[in-house]
Formats: sequence, structure tokens, C-alpha cells
Amino acid sequence: MTSPARPRRRMTGIGRVLVIVYGIMALAATGRSFVQIVQGFDEAPLAYTLSAVSAVVYIVATLALVFAGSRGWYLVAWIAIVFELVGVLVVGALSLLIPELFAHPSVWSWFGLGYVFVPLVLPFFGLWWLTTHRPLAQETAGERAAVAS
Repeated sequence: MTSPARPRRRMTGIGRVLVIVYGIMALAATGRSFVQIVQGFDEAPLAYTLSAVSAVVYIVATLALVFAGSRGWYLVAWIAIVFELVGVLVVGALSLLIPELFAHPSVWSWFGLGYVFVPLVLPFFGLWWLTTHRPLAQETAGERAAVAS
């Protein structure tokens, strides 16, 4: 006996916009960090490494939001977005308090000033979306066995 397939939730509205903005940030941070590292990594290794880290975080967050309907990706999305928020706040504060560390800006320097503060605002929207769009309840072992047979 097989159980009927559960309908798959599609991302719509705000969730879709959120994924698009994360995707744009992933492309922008990846491009920026690539150019910075290739052209002069030795000039500002900390700032340029942080740009590369932010690029990876935005890529992971984008993918995790797309697949957040599953519990595993939902957890990855939480981790990536919380990491992003902490990164923006810490790097933003350090870039103001110890500006010599960031003579060359990173994506998160000055709380994302170079990106019109999108890096500062985006994780709050991401966390809000995750809080209000939890994945469907996990299947029971019996449902998994029925689907597998």
C-alpha cells in the first residue's frame, strides 16, 4: 500500500524575491572577491578573504533557501543566514572601530555601505522568512517505508 505523494510547496511571493536578492548578492560578492583576490590579494588579505567568505555564505544561503522545504536545507539556511548576520555586524563594527583593518573594503565593511546596506537588512528578512515558512512536518518512519516500497 502506497501513500499518495504529498504536494510540494512552491516558493512564491516574498520568498521568491528573497532568493533573487540572495542570488544577486552571491553573484556580486563572488565577482568582487574574485577581482580583489586576483588583482591584489597582498594589499588587503583580510578584507579580500572576508569578501570571499561572504560570497560563499551568499551562495550557500541562496541554495538553502531554494531547497528550504526539506529539514536539512532549512537548517543549513538558518546556519548560513545567522552566520551572515553575525558577519555583517562584527565586520561592520570592526570597520568602524579599527578602520586600518579595512583600508580596502569588503562586502560587509561598514555594514554593507558599498551595497546600499543590503547586507545589513537581508539577513533579518531571511530569518523572518525562515521563521514564518517552516518545512512540512517530517514524515514518519512508516510513511517513508510505504513510499519506498
